[in-house]
Amino acid sequence: MDKNPLVLLELVTRLGNLMRAEARRVGSEHQLSPVHVEALVYLANANRYSNTPQALVEYLGLTKGTVSQSLLLLDRRGLIERYQDDLDRRVVRLRLSGSGEQFLYDAQPQLMWLHATRDISPNRIRNAVSALREALNTMQGDAERAPFGTCPTCRHFERLSARAYRCGLMGDRLSGPDTRKICWLHELKGGAVDDDEEL
Repeated sequence: MDKNPLVLLELVTRLGNLMRAEARRVGSEHQLSPVHVEALVYLANANRYSNTPQALVEYLGLTKGTVSQSLLLLDRRGLIERYQDDLDRRVVRLRLSGSGEQFLYDAQPQLMWLHATRDISPNRIRNAVSALREALNTMQGDAERAPFGTCPTCRHFERLSARAYRCGLMGDRLSGPDTRKICWLHELKGGAVDDDEEL
């Protein structure tokens, strides 16, 4: 049996543990647990279709109760804001408050990762991303979980011109920054996709 996939799993697990430890460290001054920091990071990167409690539950893979309690704490601390959807008043949407944005700016929980990968060539990172994305997509498919992803890798993404884009599923026009946000309606398109595609 080829041990490479198991070695990869061990490495991913260890990296995840180190990143959670970093999230624990950056949140400790504010009495925030890693799940609180992860929720803030997600909301900073979620698009307009994905900034709901339900999407956050799916993304983090936690129970509704755990996420609900986490959101209550973040709301009480003034790190997030809740608001009603413009089209469907029953839908609650979430966004970072100014304080939440400032916390992430000051804490920079991804800094440890950026420092650790500073000397790895872009080509090696692309190869690693490709292998890990393939494993993630397979696991999500097997578990019937939402894949989450950005527009360029989604089958609903439509390029209208050099700087104009559209979500074919929702029918909405998208800006360049919109296309780099995480979406839980994402459906992986077939064939090779380039995560670094310039928009």
